[in-house]
Amino acid sequence: MVDTKVHINIVFIGHVNSGKSTTAGHLIYKLGGIEKSAIEALGKEAAEMKKRSFKYAWVLDKLNFETTKYCFTLIDAPGHRDFIKNMITGTSQADCAVLVIDSTTRGLRAGWSKNGQTWEHALLAFTLGVRQMICCCNKMDAITPKYSKDRYELIVKGISPALMRIGYNTDKIPFVPISGYKGDNIIERSTNLDWYEGPTLLEALDQIDEPKRPSGKPLRLPLQHVYKIGGVGTVPVGRVETGVLKPGMVLTFAPTGLQSGVKSVQMHHENISEALPGDIVGLHLTNKKLSDKNLRRGYVASDSKYEPAMEAAKFTSRVIVFNHPSKITKGYTPVLDCHASHTAVKFAKLVTMFDRESGVELEKKPMSLKNGDAAVVKMIPMKPMVVEGINEYPSLGRFAVRDMRQTVAVGIIMVSLLKDDVAMKEADSSLNITSKKRKFEILPLSGSGLVIGNDGRLHRKNIMCSVMSTNDKGKTSGNTPVNQLIAADPVDSIAARLHSIELHEPADRNINPTTTTTTSAANDEDM
Repeated sequence: MVDTKVHINIVFIGHVNSGKSTTAGHLIYKLGGIEKSAIEALGKEAAEMKKRSFKYAWVLDKLNFETTKYCFTLIDAPGHRDFIKNMITGTSQADCAVLVIDSTTRGLRAGWSKNGQTWEHALLAFTLGVRQMICCCNKMDAITPKYSKDRYELIVKGISPALMRIGYNTDKIPFVPISGYKGDNIIERSTNLDWYEGPTLLEALDQIDEPKRPSGKPLRLPLQHVYKIGGVGTVPVGRVETGVLKPGMVLTFAPTGLQSGVKSVQMHHENISEALPGDIVGLHLTNKKLSDKNLRRGYVASDSKYEPAMEAAKFTSRVIVFNHPSKITKGYTPVLDCHASHTAVKFAKLVTMFDRESGVELEKKPMSLKNGDAAVVKMIPMKPMVVEGINEYPSLGRFAVRDMRQTVAVGIIMVSLLKDDVAMKEADSSLNITSKKRKFEILPLSGSGLVIGNDGRLHRKNIMCSVMSTNDKGKTSGNTPVNQLIAADPVDSIAARLHSIELHEPADRNINPTTTTTTSAANDEDM
């Protein structure tokens, strides 16, 4: 397939029944991605079930469409709290999130209630690295009075502060008033909303900034799904995060170490000669012994000949707790959602607690963590798991901590220790960690201008420090200003911005006309 357009992955997120699937389905239909006869058939079936507005929603799974500028792959995420795990899997593939908000009084209240998913979906999108967002104020045809400018402005005024507290720059977020069912402002400007001067949904999509794709790194492809297709065999599907994937390569699937050649690579049901970062692809494998029994969601495919991914024995993370009902102590074992992996992880050691604004150390080896606390924590997966350091593979180094069907904390992985590296040693009293290739003598802490030195103390970033790369002969090199060690693009890196995420109690959202408290969702790990 020859296609010179840049590929963009977008995910529709929001509370259940906010109109995500209807809006996305109508967008696809308007762009000619669905036959009119198919929509009419679905509309008839929906009417018979007294769900007339669902006719556009039922066409969705994962579809693609083109605009004048981009080629889009559309991912529809479930809004119900019991399917948050699937929402996280879908969002981890996205370059941009379309947050669909129910503009009706009842719908807005439900989305921002204790069990609502609007705020949690936005938080998870940011945590998973989705920095671009479009907000759709949906169901403008169902409010009273219909298509009210005052209602639209009230919603924008109420929601913007909450998105800012999460970390989004609301000056760059278009708030588009729409009707996903009627089609207002989906493609063409609606006369019902003639007071609105901003872009339509389609125009907003074309205004997305082209994502910066990682280049020059080894292949990493987390598996999102594994299908068994008759006549073909086992077909793993996932998004290329780094590196290049080509037919003929031999892949290693971590954490198991199983290998297979790649017979062909498909995107949108067409064979392609190579897959680049950002591409969501399916793989036709040569190893017929592989199946959905030994390949599972959350496994990571990599090039067997070039720094293949491996199982993590333990890892050191920075964590912000914001929605736990009590206290987190050593031994706490929630589920970690990292890329497509959903795995139970034990908080093995609470190393240090620090002020998330200034980066100043508050307490060494704290006994517990409560809401609002930020800490460095050493974690141990309870089942085989693949993660990477945030600075090496950002998409494999961000995570959400889930427990009791709700997101209780977010964080980033600083250093991951490989299970099969017998030479690795973990210091007991500092963060000096020897990994397979590097000894990190000093680590940046947030974007606060402070770093953790090899003496275990905090230092300002205007000093010179060393990241000592150790080769096979034990030689080291590298004097580098700390401000160069902090992520090259701090706007796009949680590693450099974690301290700036103002994660307040959901009760502080102050969304008019309602205020809310907490969020909740399913937390079951992959079995």
